[in-house]
Amino acid sequence: MGFIVGMDEAGYGPNLGPLVITASLWKVPGDPRQFDFWPALESVVSQKKPRKNSKHLHVADSKQVHSASAGLEPLERSTLPFLQLRSQTERLDSLGELWRVLIAGPDHLEEIQGEPWSGERRFELPSVVDAEAVEESRKSLQQALESASIELRGICSEIVLPARFNALCREYGSKGVLLTRLCMNLLTRVWDRETSEPTLIIGDKHGGRNRYDEFLDEILDGEMIFRVEESTQKSVYKIGNTEVRFQTRAEEHFPVAVSSMVCKYTREVMMEQFNQYWCQHVDNLKPTKGYPVDARRFKSEIAVAQEQLEISDQILWRGQ
Repeated sequence: MGFIVGMDEAGYGPNLGPLVITASLWKVPGDPRQFDFWPALESVVSQKKPRKNSKHLHVADSKQVHSASAGLEPLERSTLPFLQLRSQTERLDSLGELWRVLIAGPDHLEEIQGEPWSGERRFELPSVVDAEAVEESRKSLQQALESASIELRGICSEIVLPARFNALCREYGSKGVLLTRLCMNLLTRVWDRETSEPTLIIGDKHGGRNRYDEFLDEILDGEMIFRVEESTQKSVYKIGNTEVRFQTRAEEHFPVAVSSMVCKYTREVMMEQFNQYWCQHVDNLKPTKGYPVDARRFKSEIAVAQEQLEISDQILWRGQ
């Protein structure tokens, strides 16, 4: 038996909306470095886009699962069953419930709930997929996991809003360091340093960064970090019975793909809520995904309403 942690992020580049970083923790039979999820779960998941009317969940890099032309449906259909496995309620039925599933810190939850576009309004989930279909997929997924002796032990996220993003950028000196440190802090919530079982941690590389040992050292209690490899393709470290990898195309690994999809889904639903709020205050406003060029267009078009509503740039706009 062993453990695998997959980490990924969504929303690193935009000016509007949150940065979301997610880690998922899985218990697997045998050596985690040798375990392959794809054949074990081939009855319920597919790396490639499933055929029409297929009940397989599309699990891959969120950029492959989600597209603007297809809308939220494919991403929601494939992501919600995993999130429902971690929900303590019968049905994950609102954005607020999603936040409670993902966020451990009450301070950050209060920060998110305090945004003008969050408030007390209820944003219902599923947004576009039938709830019964989600529950059917959850049951099939649960059965397949149990048959393969796989257990989803946890999914947790850092949801970083503009005010916190900007403050941490100033504190750390760059958003690259911000991303790496937030990933390390998130790792402490899912990585059990006391376990005697072998553990594999996989995350996507952070831009051009090749060295991660100094950041790992910040979350460890003086433990030895052995540098196995540092290259443009992969950075690998050994800490006790844990192997940590930061690599390109990490989403080819199932746990990273699931985390990627949770990140993207959470950000997309939060942007849906954000756009709904502003469209209520500005006539004929075209929604935005928050990326730089369109974000400037959007900010210009909401400027009058933003002033009237007394919403500061501090909580709206992420600097780069």
